[in-house]
This record gives sequence, structure tokens and C-alpha cells, in this order.
Amino acid sequence: MPLPPSASIAAISRHSGQAVTLAGWIAGKTEKGKLVFLRLRDGSGLIQCVVFRKNVAEETFTAAQSLTLESSCRISGVVRADERAPGGFEIDVSNVEIVQLAPEYPIQPKEHGVEFLMEHRHLWVRSAKQHALLRIRAEITAAAQEWLNDQGFVRFDSPILTPCAAEGTSNLFATQYFDLGSAYLGQTGQLYVEAGMMSFGKVYCFGPTFRAEKSKTRRHLTEFWMIEPEMAFATHEDNLVLQEQFVSAIVQRVLERRAADLATLERDTATLERCLPPFPRITYDDALDLIARHHAEVEGCTPLPWGEDLGAPHETLIASRFDRPVFVERFPSAIKAFYMEPDPQRPDVALCADLLAPEGYGEIIGGSQRIHDVALLERRIRAYGLNLDDYQWYLDLRRYGSVPHSGFGMGIERATAWIAGTHHIRETIPFPRMLYRMYP
Repeated sequence: MPLPPSASIAAISRHSGQAVTLAGWIAGKTEKGKLVFLRLRDGSGLIQCVVFRKNVAEETFTAAQSLTLESSCRISGVVRADERAPGGFEIDVSNVEIVQLAPEYPIQPKEHGVEFLMEHRHLWVRSAKQHALLRIRAEITAAAQEWLNDQGFVRFDSPILTPCAAEGTSNLFATQYFDLGSAYLGQTGQLYVEAGMMSFGKVYCFGPTFRAEKSKTRRHLTEFWMIEPEMAFATHEDNLVLQEQFVSAIVQRVLERRAADLATLERDTATLERCLPPFPRITYDDALDLIARHHAEVEGCTPLPWGEDLGAPHETLIASRFDRPVFVERFPSAIKAFYMEPDPQRPDVALCADLLAPEGYGEIIGGSQRIHDVALLERRIRAYGLNLDDYQWYLDLRRYGSVPHSGFGMGIERATAWIAGTHHIRETIPFPRMLYRMYP
């Protein structure tokens, strides 16, 4: 007998009263005498399949009884509406075809340590909460690109292998590049995106970036994904406006399209619902004053001398004073990248900003107006101890038609951690790379 037409669980409501075939994996099984209840997942959703002994062939009932957690199978039956069922529908099963009967699954419905789960990350991604997290991540990446496309930005891919540093020389992954010497895994696509900006006006790159930073905090990965827009004829102020519109659009789309996943993660969405422009802004100087007055309220938060960068406890304290993301702008030039434009009214600070997420999630965006004067940029490259010859192509962008321009980078994993409300960034990427983890 031919099997009924195939369907997906996500679209099961279209088939109410019809016979369908679902292909997926067993997420749970309960036996009650002449009934076997199978929870089937197919990647698009979960549904309960009810096998009633008197309604099926004996071999079908035996097959249902033999199914183990994460066995793959095809299940045929009639779709039945049931208000008590998750999703409002169940399958009255007529046939079970086992594709592969799995041995005992390593991840059982009990407490497992994080190290065990990370060792089995290739399987852990099947669990409900990890599945929800990674769906939210996928929605964020789609929303970010589609929003920028709608604003007239052109995707301009940057290389992963680069000949020199963009964010400082202390956190580079190096490799030998044939006979040409050392090459480095890209820390950012920004310098190359600036070349695209001079061609298209508004561009962005999206891809993996690498930082050989020996950090073990819950906010750090050695390999992460970043989306980096760049705009010609754009000031620092233009940059901030774009960022708040961009972030708000992403958050509102996740709220609209991934509500079920947020519910699976038990995410309180009140803060996300308030994520609407304009975002508050404070200067670095204001931030130091705030920290001096309230540092005792956050563990590990100590007063900072002028010229020191903000740490995680400082960012947590600052964000706690606002009900939505907050910009901290005009950091000291000496602690920021060489390419950031100095404030013309106060050259010891840069026209830059970090966007801090609420609830202790820290910086999700860093951006700045870029130096567009070739002589100033050359002086900065020398001052940072970088090899000027490595940056001649970058200086060319200022020699031939230079314009004021600005851009930023948003880390996908940090944005996902905040929006999804998960504690550790390692769960926001399918296979995290950290200081002490490169498996699987």
C-alpha cells in the first residue's frame, strides 16, 4: 500500500481530517496497555501520535513499542484536532515504518553537567531549548540581513584570511600562507567593507570572525559571527540612529515570529517589548560618574580611572539604570581602534559608541565614525606600531574620493543570548569554540 502524502508538523493544521505521513525522530514514548503515545519531532515542530492496538496491524503495534528515543521513522495516520494536545492536533496512527532503531540515547531526561552536554553538542542541539535558541539565532540573522537589504545596503563579503590586524595584534590566529609569510584569521570584515562602501555607498558583510583572546567569561567565544554595515557620507549621529532602528526591527520581528520559541525558553519578553527607538545615550565620562556612585550595587564592580575600558560588571551596572538598550559614547581614543575619528571638539575621545543590552548581557554592538583624513589615519597607524606598508590599500580609500563614513558590528551570538535570555553565549552557536573547547 502506498503511504499517504507527506506533511510537516508545522503545517499540520492544513491537513485536519486527512491521512498524512510524517517523517522524523522519536522525542518521547509512553505506553498504557493497548495504547502507545509517540512524541514525534521533524525539525519544524512536535506532535503526539497515538497508536491504538485494535486499529493497527500487530506488526505496526510491535514496531511502535520497540521505538527508542531518537529513533528515526515514518508515521502515517489521520490528523485529528484535539484542544488538549500541544499544537491542537494529534495523529491517529495507521502505520509505523522504522528507518533506524537507535541504541540508548546518551542524553536522557535528567540532569546532565554542562561539560557532558558540550561533549555531546552534536546531539544536544536536538533538545527543545537548544532547538528554540538556534531557531531564534536563525531568525536574528535573517531579520538583520533582510532589514539592511530593504534599506538599500548591499552585501559585500570580506575575506577570512587577511595579511594584517584590524583590531590590534595581540589576539590574532596566525597560519603560514604558502611562500608569502603569515596570514591571519579575520578579526573583523570592517576594513574591507569600507572598500565596498566607497563603491556602493551602503554595504554590509556577514560571516565568522576570530579573536585569539584568552578569555573564559560567559560572553566570549574565539569564533563568532558578526554583521557589519558601513555607510558613506554618514556621521556618528547617523550611525547611532541606524543602530537603534536596526536592533529594534530585529527584536520586534523575533517577538512576532518566534513567540513559541521564546515561550519554550521561558523568556520574559517585557524588556524586549520596550526595545523601541530612541535609545538613551550617555558619555564615557557620565558612565565613570555613575560607576563611582553606584559600584557597590554590582558584585565585582569597582571605580575606574579615566582611560580604562569598561568591564562586564561596569556594563551590567550601567545597563541596569535603563529600561532598554543604552549607548555609551565617546570613549578615550587610546583604548579604541586606530581607525576611529577623534571628536573635533575633544580629540582625546573618539566618535564611537558601544550599545549595551539590558539585563546584564553587555555590549552587543560596537561602532564609530571612521577617520577619513589620510594624513591623520597614517599617523594613527604609526602610533599603534603597525606596519604602514600593510595598510597602503586602506589609505588609498582616503586618497581617492574620501568621505566621512561610519559603521558598526553586531555580534550575532551576544544579540541572541540577550534576546533569547540565555545565560551563556556558548549555547547561541551550534558548535562553540572557546579557550578550552574545540570538540566536537
